[in-house]
Parts: sequence; C-alpha cells; structure tokens
Amino acid sequence: MGLRFKRIMLKISGEALSAKQGFGINSEVLGNISDKVKSAWDLGIEIGIVVGGGNFWRGRSSNDMDRTTADHMGMLATIMNSLALQDALESRGVPTRVQTAIDMPRIAEPYIRRKAVRHLEKNRVVIFACGTGNPYFSTDTAAALRAAEIDADVILLAKNVDAVYDSDPKKNPDAKRFDKISYFEVLQRQLGVMDSTATSLCMDNNIPLMVFSINEPENIIKVLNGENVGTFVAREV
Repeated sequence: MGLRFKRIMLKISGEALSAKQGFGINSEVLGNISDKVKSAWDLGIEIGIVVGGGNFWRGRSSNDMDRTTADHMGMLATIMNSLALQDALESRGVPTRVQTAIDMPRIAEPYIRRKAVRHLEKNRVVIFACGTGNPYFSTDTAAALRAAEIDADVILLAKNVDAVYDSDPKKNPDAKRFDKISYFEVLQRQLGVMDSTATSLCMDNNIPLMVFSINEPENIIKVLNGENVGTFVAREV
C-alpha cells in the first residue's frame, strides 16, 4: 500500500508531553513520540512539527496578568519543548531544525518559509516554535498557518483524546464519536477540536485534519498507511 501523504504537519499538545505528572516533560512520552516520528521519517515523509507549551505555561495564571505578557510566556514554553524534541530526534539520527517566530539566533533559526521548505526537501524535520510570534493566537493556529505556508498535505493533531466527540467523553460516557466530520460542522457545533481561528484557516485553505490520541503514537504510521484512526476532518466529508 502506498503512503497516503508526502508532507505532514504534526501538532503535539504541550500537556501531552507531561503525561500524568502534569508538568514538565516526561522522557518516556518524549521518547515514544520521537520513535514514531523517526519511523515516519524512515519512510521518506517530510515532517513539520508544532509543539504547544501547556506543560510549562497555560495562559494567564490570574486575571491580573496582561494577556500579551502571558502569551509571550507561552511562546517561550514552546521553545523549551521544541529543543527537547529536537534533541530526542537527533539522538535517534534524525536531522532536525528548530525555527522560531521570535528571533533568538543563539538558540535556533528564525522562521523563514523558503528555508523551512528547503529543509523539508532535504529530509530534515522542522520544528516550528513560538507559535505565530503574536499574542492572541494559539499554537493550533500556528500549526494551521505553517501547514498552509509549507503546503502540507495534512495536519496530524495528537491530543489527549482519541477522536472528536460531540461532548467531553471524560465527563459524558454517552458522548458521540465522529469518524468523519466537516470543518463547518465543527464550527457550528463549537466542538473545540482546534480554536475557531485555526479551524477556519484549515477550512479556507482546504487542509485536512486527522485527530488521534497522543497515547497511541503508532497512529502516526497508521494514518500514513491509509488506515482510519481517530477522526478525519475536512472541508467536505
């Protein structure tokens, strides 16, 4: 069976990296994710990655904090996760570059679209850190934006739930699971798969989305091989 996609954008939530400890980076989880990314890289897949920062910083800790300041702190959290992931991948022999939306040249490259695409063409994994570089935009939106810019075939959204549901399955045991759903319905039902800005960006640019559990990172390979896992989200389904 041929591979379903050639160039992917993998979005990993920061919270997922902390596992049950709830804070920081769990080395076992980081290693498992890196192993599956390497497996995809071994297949010749071109891989871009956006990592969240919620395992270190999740928005304003109080209403007294300025939103822009809080968002900038969140961007700094994403660079820590990106560097950890880069180190884990390179220890496995996967050439990796981190590009940041906020310039910090002693740590990583600045984000330059043409350079990012060239890295991908040379079979280097590119990790996009610091979100879009702007407050009020989530790392989900950054994943959608970078996916559009690098012409990714799909966004793989690795979350703490295994699919898209009509309500929180942790709170509602009767929550309905979707195998396929359109972006319009996601927005209409306010399902919170991604924030509305990211969802609209994917819909407008016709970028499909696969939602699956980060606890089963082997799903990355299953998706690439055309297997149906999690939920497929697209403009039309």
